[in-house]
Formats: sequence, C-alpha cells, structure tokens
Amino acid sequence: MLKEYKTIREVVGPLMLVENVEGAKFDELVEIEQSNGEIRRGRVLELDGDKALVQLFEGSQGLQISESKARFLGRGIELSVSEDMLGRVFDGMGEPIDDGPRIIAERRMDINGEPINPAARDYPSEFIQTGISAIDGLNTLVRGQKLPIFSGSGLPHAQLAAQIARQAKVIGSDSRFAVVFAAMGITFEEADFFITDFERTGAIERAVLFMNLADDPAIERIATPRMALTAAEYLAFEQDMHVLVILTDITNYAEALRETSAARKEVPGRRGYPGYLYTDLASMYERAGRITGKEGSITQIPILTMPEDDKTHPIPDLTGYITEGQIILSRELYRKGVTPPIDVLPSLSRLKDKGIGRGKTREDHADTMNQLFAAYARGKEAKELAVILGDAALSDMDKLYAKFADEFESRYVSQGFETDRTIEETLSIGWELLSILPREELKRIRDEYLDRYLPGEEEE
Repeated sequence: MLKEYKTIREVVGPLMLVENVEGAKFDELVEIEQSNGEIRRGRVLELDGDKALVQLFEGSQGLQISESKARFLGRGIELSVSEDMLGRVFDGMGEPIDDGPRIIAERRMDINGEPINPAARDYPSEFIQTGISAIDGLNTLVRGQKLPIFSGSGLPHAQLAAQIARQAKVIGSDSRFAVVFAAMGITFEEADFFITDFERTGAIERAVLFMNLADDPAIERIATPRMALTAAEYLAFEQDMHVLVILTDITNYAEALRETSAARKEVPGRRGYPGYLYTDLASMYERAGRITGKEGSITQIPILTMPEDDKTHPIPDLTGYITEGQIILSRELYRKGVTPPIDVLPSLSRLKDKGIGRGKTREDHADTMNQLFAAYARGKEAKELAVILGDAALSDMDKLYAKFADEFESRYVSQGFETDRTIEETLSIGWELLSILPREELKRIRDEYLDRYLPGEEEE
C-alpha cells in the first residue's frame, strides 16, 4: 500500500524535505501532488531516520508545500522499453514529444541499469566505419568502445555528432544497427537541427532521440543519459542490435550535478564539482561494452565542450581517464576552414589496434596510420620553424613535409559534414598523400605494402 505524507517541511532549490517517513528507500520515485491536482516527480536522495530528502525533477517553482502531498512509489525511475522506440523522439524523462502515441511497454527497466559482470565482458574488436577519415584512418572506433569527443564552445561538434549518427555502420556484419541519441541542456535551435537532420537523411528510422532542452529543469539532465543508456541496453542485449550511443553535452550534465551538490551543501571537490564526479561519470561510461554470448553491443561517444578549451578541466580530465581515448577538436583548424576540425595528433583511440588490419579493414592500415602520424608531426614542426626563421631556413625535405602537412589537412582531415568515405577511400587518400614524400622517407611501412599500394610504384 502506497502511503501519502503531508509532512513536507522545507524546499531549497531542487530539494525537498519530508518528515515522519516510513520504509522509504534510496533512489525511490516520489510523486508530489498539489492542491490543484498538478503532479511533480522526484527521487529520494538521502535518508536520515524518518526524514527523506527528495530531489525534484521539475524544480520547486510555485510549489505550495502546505497544500501538497508526497507519495512514495516503492520503485526507482523506470523507462518503458519496446522495439517501437526506434524512430521516436522523447523528452529527458522518456515521455514522447513527437506527437506520436505512447510506447506500449514490453518491459519496464530501471534506468540505473544492471552492472555487467566483468568476467562476462567481451573484448571490443570489430571495426565501426564512421565515414570520417580522421577517425576511421587514424583514431579508429571499435564496437563496444567508449570514445569521447572533446570540443570547445562554438566548434561544430553538433554537426560532427549528426554526421557520425547518420553514417556509422559495422562492415561485414548482418546485425542490425541502431543509434541512441541523448542531448542534455541544448538550445531549441540545436534540438531542431538534430531532429530535422535525422528526418532529412532518413537516419531517424534506426534512431531513438532523447531531448533535454536548456530551459528544462537542470535536474532532469541527470536522468536523461541514463534513460538513453537503458534504451540502448534493451536494444543491444535483448534485441541483438549494435547500438551507438551519442551523449551531448556532458558538460551540461556535470553542471546539473554541481547544482544539486551545492543545494545539498556538500563540500565541493575540484573547481566546485562534487567529489563523486568521477564515480558518477564512470557509472554512465561503463555501461558501454559487449557481453560474451550476446550478439548486441553498446558503443559510446560522449561529447563535451571543454570550458575555456582547457583539457585539464575536471570534466574532460576525468572523462579521458575513464574512457578509451579521445577525439579532440581544434579551434585553430576550425579557423582555417577545416571541417570537421579534428586535431589528429593529440587525439587517441586506445583500442584502434584491435579493430584494424587484415580481415577487419586492410593489412596496410596500421603501417600507413603510423607513417601519416609521423609525417604530419614533422610537417607541423617544419611549418612552425618557417614562421620563426622564414622559408629560406627550411631544407628541401622540410619543405616537402610542410607541403604534406597542408595537403593532409585540406584533403584527409577536411571532408565536410556530408561526405561518407569508405575505409578503402580513406586508405587510398592516405597513400596519395604519402606519395608526396620520397620512398626512402617512408620508413614505417613494410616494403611489400609500398610495392603494392604506393601510387606510381606499380608501373615500375
């Protein structure tokens, strides 16, 4: 039997104190009914004897505590899941906002998920083609990986996210592929861009969208990514789909966490964020992966804007520590007109070696990747030297490398947001660029691959 309490004593920001409570549990769902019949929702955040601290999702504005009743529902926050979710748009709490019917639930799942037994985790090893050369060729995404994108305010991460969601596919697999997209604290304009882009390209057919807007309550943001990951777990592990989860923007999520922490008067950690920020982010990111014996998988791409482009800021710092690499967007490249402005040198995918090579991409992939990295790094050095000392100070070889760096940025990295390149196209562009350099400089590539793939070699 559900009990109702009229013993609401205090409301501070998004928090509400209820006294004389019996049998309440941590994370339990609470409904607050006002005298006019309006219902708001919250969850139990803390228990102390018979006092319960409740976090309100819809905010406390206009709440008349003397007239309100709190109802403890005896269960956590759940999401109604079904295969019919594909092609639908929901708000941050899992309610449909696309004028379609409500989802008839096949199951109701707790949004905190169930932990994966570490012994049952399967190693990520299959290549995912995003169609973006700077990712596929140099910082490869592997099925079951979590690979964040570090962006800055004003950089085109939204276009990049939409492009990945549109183009991503597992090559050589007949399993179904789905995209779960969760947006937290974004503007109406951005939300409209995503929905319109997905509908325009037909990608909406295989996507589930969760939209939490900037004017929605900040507290709702804490639930949004967990809603998305719950939908992804259902599609992956019960419907055997390969699911790509894109979460944007993790910075807004962390800000909502900080707001709640400040309302609880907790001792802050680094830069005002709560001390448990690491644990909280890990509880989301670790829901990526594969399970032995299951066909489906969850691959995660969290996107975050680095405050003041500072990658030592707690949010990118902890994210990079938990996840398996990072893709970094560069403001300098963006100013040059490179789209997407991916800075390949500080970017990293820790699992790329597992997803490339013979039978996955092509046998020359690893060698060419190493050579491109080395040549681009030397080309950038040569260009920096030319700025200080002038072109005359460069040797003929340095000038070739500087030319290589320019060509690499304009042809390999810059491809626009509409181009979808196969891995073969990416590799052949890489070989064309390497042909700028003399053969004896390509020391990181085996001779057999040079003979086979280097343009101009086959004719000799």
